[in-house]
Amino acid sequence: MMSIYNKLIKEPYISNWGSNFEEKIWTTGPINELDNKLTILEFKPTDNRKMWAYATCGMSTFSHEKPIELHLFSAIQDNSILELLTSVVYFYNIDQNLNLGHTVNFGRPWQENSECSYGLISLPYLDGPDLELFDPGNNHKTIFFYWLIPITLQERNFKIQNGLDALEGKFEESQFNYLNSDRTCVV
Repeated sequence: MMSIYNKLIKEPYISNWGSNFEEKIWTTGPINELDNKLTILEFKPTDNRKMWAYATCGMSTFSHEKPIELHLFSAIQDNSILELLTSVVYFYNIDQNLNLGHTVNFGRPWQENSECSYGLISLPYLDGPDLELFDPGNNHKTIFFYWLIPITLQERNFKIQNGLDALEGKFEESQFNYLNSDRTCVV
């Protein structure tokens, strides 16, 4: 049975990206040990948005101190992203130490032979405040929707040494293509 939380968090995604999505589940591994029922919403490209969007639905629950949900974009349809996001959700629910500006180790390349094997939890710059914060009402906590940007080990190390703003500045300077899994490191 889907929780009220999971039903509510679909609203901002649909409002921003439309209702052309499928709910997918990655069932391999320890994710089934968690109480929250996770699905990944796979949004198909549209005329206005020429990329796939993969979004967690149930990363958090209202019992979390600061509920967050993550999304990741891809140039191609890629079921391996289901596993990647599910792994991040499992880690978050075990450790609960992920938030804006943090990085996560994917433990493998983001896609195929990509050098991006880490993810940066960032503001949803492409969608802005319409997606970032969601107040579900009824005295429920605000839910934060963040963008998980695939990055390289060198970019992660640069962020640790120089700060998030410095790394994001490098992204802007290079006008990096966040959809290109074969992109070169910006630092």
